[in-house]
Amino acid sequence: MTPDFPITDEHMHIDPRAKGLKAVKDFQNTGGTHIFLVMKPSWTLGIKVTKPEDHISVFEETIDISKQINETGITSFPVLGVHPAEITKLIEYMDLEKAVETMKGGLEVAAGYVEKGLAVGLKSGRPHYPVSEEVWDASNEIMEHAFSLAADLDCAVQLHTESVGKPELIDITERAKKTGIKLHRVVKHYAPPLIDVCENLGIFPGVLAGKGAIEEALEQGTRFMMETDYIDDPERPGAVLGPKTIPRRTLKLVEQFGEEPFWKVHKENPEKVYDVDIEI
Repeated sequence: MTPDFPITDEHMHIDPRAKGLKAVKDFQNTGGTHIFLVMKPSWTLGIKVTKPEDHISVFEETIDISKQINETGITSFPVLGVHPAEITKLIEYMDLEKAVETMKGGLEVAAGYVEKGLAVGLKSGRPHYPVSEEVWDASNEIMEHAFSLAADLDCAVQLHTESVGKPELIDITERAKKTGIKLHRVVKHYAPPLIDVCENLGIFPGVLAGKGAIEEALEQGTRFMMETDYIDDPERPGAVLGPKTIPRRTLKLVEQFGEEPFWKVHKENPEKVYDVDIEI
């Protein structure tokens, strides 16, 4: 079915080795219209990174998949960068200083794609699992580099981080402020429904559309986006949430909340954050 308004998944991975375009079809057939297509981590594609340019094959594959998605009638927007967990992979075979340089360089390569209009934002963050103080500090340095690059480009940064509450969101915001990036361009991916907190800080949440999360978010307003973080991994089918989740959940919630909030969530907010047009 096709609703009268756009339905956007703000963080999805599509992998031709897994469901690939079939997952896009599932999204489309349940009412989905737009996808922010995030590159998969390098190691999940079998790529061993030893220098910044090794990320190019990841980025090129993402852009190629995006073109294939766009041919289906769904509009996709590539988001490119370096997954923060890559630091743990890199320090297995290089020193920390070189790992930092390699990840910063990878972000600079990604920034080149944004500059050419081939991508709409950068992906960065910090590990979501416990790491040493040295690795944590290095990860924050890399994340701040992403903010600086995005400030120069005036583009969005999607952040993969540890589980967050208000203190963590404040810390991220303070780090962003130092770089001059517009705060509404800072997106906390996989966010809990802390809509009020994010609004007060100025950053933007991409709320994971798990059970009850969107209802909780809507009680605080409409300043958020919805995402599944669909991984498209044959080893983990349906993880994190399946591609049908957001269209189905949105259309069900329209019965309770009406269409108006979802024009904001699925169109106006992503247009503002990513500087794109969301049309149907």
